[in-house]
Amino acid sequence: MSFHAKTPIGRVVNSIEETLIAVLLGAMTLIQFANVVVRYVFDSQTFEPISHSLGLPTNLLWALETTTFLFAWLVLLGASYAVKTRAHLGVDVLIDIVPAPIRRVMGLISVAICIVFAFLLTKGGWDYWAPFANLDATSGRWFPTGLQEVRGQGWYEVNDIAMPDWLQWMGAILNDGDRYEKIPRVIPYFVMPLSMGLLLFRFLQAGLHLWHGRVDRVIVSHEAEEAVEKAAVALKAQGE
Repeated sequence: MSFHAKTPIGRVVNSIEETLIAVLLGAMTLIQFANVVVRYVFDSQTFEPISHSLGLPTNLLWALETTTFLFAWLVLLGASYAVKTRAHLGVDVLIDIVPAPIRRVMGLISVAICIVFAFLLTKGGWDYWAPFANLDATSGRWFPTGLQEVRGQGWYEVNDIAMPDWLQWMGAILNDGDRYEKIPRVIPYFVMPLSMGLLLFRFLQAGLHLWHGRVDRVIVSHEAEEAVEKAAVALKAQGE
């Protein structure tokens, strides 16, 4: 479903989101392709002597873990983007047969449930990530009632992804001045509070759109029919 931002800031934000999603997907593809080439070409019986003589790698140990983190970022950030663009699929049989006022009420009830759910996810995402950043988690089981001190886990590292030198300044902040051998978990896990916070924000936006009558649902509707109509128009234009 196409989405067109109405304000300059909205267009900039939308461009950043789309670019980031495209970069994540492209990086996953390139890393996995490179890993396949390294494992099945450089490490093959034919090229193995040449690979060893040239010092070429025969396995990218960090590829699988990197792809896993990139996929997590892609899915979690994509969830909030899909709410904004109303790209989440849903069953609209019931809401299409009721009058517009009832449809609006049903939409508001649905988005209210989604807001509560996204709020709980945001709290959970922060509480999980905060210890890795040596920050306090929230108290309260369901809703935050304050902050509670937790044992800092900023020294935790991932398994295989090496820490680049230009990020070693993080060791002075999170690791008592010691250098990291692998990247700290605070970096890849940051997607949890970030994405869940964005998801909450997008559902709040959707609720405002429903409240003001700009839309009557938060799911995509009749996406197949719209795609067929666009294809028919394109074919007709080509024939003319």
